[in-house]
Amino acid sequence: MTDNARLLRQHSFVELNARQRARAILDAGSFRELLDPFARMMSPWLAKQGVVPQADDGVVIAKGSIGGLPVVIAAIEGAFQGGSLGEVGGAKIAGALELAAEDNRNGIPTAAVLLLETGGVRLQEANLGLAAIADIHAAIVDLRQYQPVIGVIAGSVGCFGGMSIAAGLCSYIVVTREARLGLNGPQVIEQEAGIEEYDSRNRPFIWSLTGGEQRFASGLADGFSIDDVTSIHRQVDTWLKQGLPEQQRSGQYALFLQRLAQLDTTPQIDPQTVRTLYQGEQP
Repeated sequence: MTDNARLLRQHSFVELNARQRARAILDAGSFRELLDPFARMMSPWLAKQGVVPQADDGVVIAKGSIGGLPVVIAAIEGAFQGGSLGEVGGAKIAGALELAAEDNRNGIPTAAVLLLETGGVRLQEANLGLAAIADIHAAIVDLRQYQPVIGVIAGSVGCFGGMSIAAGLCSYIVVTREARLGLNGPQVIEQEAGIEEYDSRNRPFIWSLTGGEQRFASGLADGFSIDDVTSIHRQVDTWLKQGLPEQQRSGQYALFLQRLAQLDTTPQIDPQTVRTLYQGEQP
């Protein structure tokens, strides 16, 4: 197949909303949404602060199968409040993961896929959002004893804040070139360290440090995919059939701390230094 023919057959994953992404990544006909918008599970706090709430609180939970294997999907809608998580949306994800772990204890081998398009905690809900994200972290660690928890970071919001920690706890992560992954967002870093250190408007610079290609090359993501539904589905399917990794990334903290200890923080960091450092070479 020629490059042009392949491009014409490509279906963008990034351009889909959360519900469409969840449906697209599951086997055809297997999508079954839990607590859909008609359940009216929305934040009770946003309206009090003058923010229009969304009927599903920006989180889509669905059960289905991928490659015939049972999975639960949690997809975050980046177009609603920047994909931020509050009390309700966070509880939906944590609850879904907890039920998947319970399924496994009852002999139903249910894995999880997290479609991460999020800036982290919802500022309007502060501590409630932080508590919900902490519950998500605990639920991921519990579930991954039994089955893989797979994170997909496609774009265009990226994955930041407390949910970047959730991504780090995943058994596997796949990213696209459009994706970004980092603990703090560009504007936060610029605010704290200054524009000379990190210009949040310099998109090439930002993607060169926290973009999907860089994160994959640095070993902080396990797969790198083009922005194509079929390619992402295929990668997730491969990992589900492969099962749990020999060692979870979060169990390799000593290795990462050792590499970070070699970093000279005096000059401004550059992409090649980051890549060299994480690949285990002396910068």
